[in-house]
Amino acid sequence: MIRRVSSHLDIEVRGQSRLVLQIAVCDHAPATTTEQLSVRLDGSPVSPRSVCVPHGGRVHVLDARPGHLEVDYSATITGRATEPPVTVADEVNYLRASRYAESDRLVALARAEFAGLGRGVDLLAAVSSWVGTRLTYLSGSSRGTDGAVDTLLAGQGVCRDFAHLVVALLRALDMPARVAAVYAPGLQPMDFHAVAEALLDGRWQVVDATLLAPRSSLVRIATGRDAADTAFLSNYYGDLVLREQWVSATVDGALPADDISELVSLC
Repeated sequence: MIRRVSSHLDIEVRGQSRLVLQIAVCDHAPATTTEQLSVRLDGSPVSPRSVCVPHGGRVHVLDARPGHLEVDYSATITGRATEPPVTVADEVNYLRASRYAESDRLVALARAEFAGLGRGVDLLAAVSSWVGTRLTYLSGSSRGTDGAVDTLLAGQGVCRDFAHLVVALLRALDMPARVAAVYAPGLQPMDFHAVAEALLDGRWQVVDATLLAPRSSLVRIATGRDAADTAFLSNYYGDLVLREQWVSATVDGALPADDISELVSLC
């Protein structure tokens, strides 16, 4: 499978700032990836530092003065990457409650709703269906500070909110779960996308309660406890305004079918 992804950010930097961009695809081999990153401040090229983060992710760090910043990224990915081994540290880390996936607050609910299902494939299907039927996907309906509990109470959200609630419920049932930021061919409306991953039989399996894109076409950008680890843009020290953002993700040929009864790993 050949997948082509790109993104563009148009940013007004209003004060001396440190920007952390997380838009490059992860670098797990042996998938073949060709890519290009262009960053311009007031029309002049600048070179951010590339920093490796867990699970093959990369961030690009830029200290920028006030001005007009344009970021363009594109990549072509041929084939699929090999999944790195799961460590005990991964299992422990992704069982813990986190800022936006407050599993400790959902234990009673999770045990009542999913009693008797164990920690297997049936649980993944049940949690995905439960979240998908109780939440309405509505663009712009949530705040960047909303966690899984806020989403559950509101009954609506965007992809990161769906992922946070899935992750929180699974962790509440002692199943390691995490959030992955991805490029998603077939997604409508097109944007950066977020899905959950659950550890089952030694492999991370994709759980996407939105059902908005075929799981086998997804391209991993970043992986972490929740959106705090996977945001496409973070800013420190100064102010900025994101003036424009667009994302593109396609596959050569027809999109693959997505049988929700099958397990799919993101690689």
